Amino acid sequence: MKGLVIKNTGSWYTVRTDNGQYIECKIKGNFRLRDIRSTNPVAVGDRVEIEPNLEGTAFITEIEERKNYMIRRASNLSKQSHIIAANIDQAMLIVTVNYPITTTIFIDRFLATAEAYTIPVKLIFNKTDRYQHADKEAMEKLINLYVGIGYPCFKLCAKNGEGMEELNAELKDKITLLSGHSGVGKSTIINHLLPGADLRTGNISEYHNKGMHTTTFSEMLPLPEGGYLIDTPGIKGFGTLEMEDAEISHYFREIFACSAGCKFGNCTHRHEPGCAVLKAVEEEAIGTSRYKSYISILKDREENKYREEY
Repeated sequence: MKGLVIKNTGSWYTVRTDNGQYIECKIKGNFRLRDIRSTNPVAVGDRVEIEPNLEGTAFITEIEERKNYMIRRASNLSKQSHIIAANIDQAMLIVTVNYPITTTIFIDRFLATAEAYTIPVKLIFNKTDRYQHADKEAMEKLINLYVGIGYPCFKLCAKNGEGMEELNAELKDKITLLSGHSGVGKSTIINHLLPGADLRTGNISEYHNKGMHTTTFSEMLPLPEGGYLIDTPGIKGFGTLEMEDAEISHYFREIFACSAGCKFGNCTHRHEPGCAVLKAVEEEAIGTSRYKSYISILKDREENKYREEY
């Protein structure tokens, strides 16, 4: 029997079978023995083969080949990955320039990972109703930066519904991963799109200006007009995995495009003579924040580090 993994609660997976049944499943032991360096060999969005049993549950026996997947480092196992979701048509990263702050390093690490797994990303700037002049200026600068690189950006106030109609149109008939820090408004957005979902919304810690976790597991939510939203727990840090040092610049679109003009084919864009990227950064043709994000990934890999937060 085949089906789609629509929910992961840790040890159990909810599978929607091709004939419309919902069955609670566990992983058969041999998955643990395979060479999958992940804390969760099965992820939301996976197409799977299941073997029902007499108790009304089932074992997942096979995973179909994935077209893509999105990963992050496991929070407590720095050498292992955690697969956030699989078989994604697009990802939407919810960004807040304040309440809480989403840093450019976090945004860029998310974008680089998505590029590595060929997942299109759209940036959703939420909480526009809360921003004063300086915050609005910062938001417009970020939008100009990322639109210029080729990432679509949208402004949103999920609290009062402003911008939700445009967002809804972008979701139709697509499997969309919704991600971002805790506190950026994912649950509020989903409650607008799916009033029946009734997801809990959390408060921002005024002292730390950080969100509190409200989602504790990943889940695919069917959209009334077609498609799915994949809701994920709020992500604090976003270490990059499965990337060779020489590949990292490939996942920064503008750096990769510019690198064709470098004197040396193996240029790391840090100190080499005749580096077209360094020249472009100096001339502000490449954003300083983007270059810093690229360097931060290289440094973390050299030091074998995982930054917990940005």
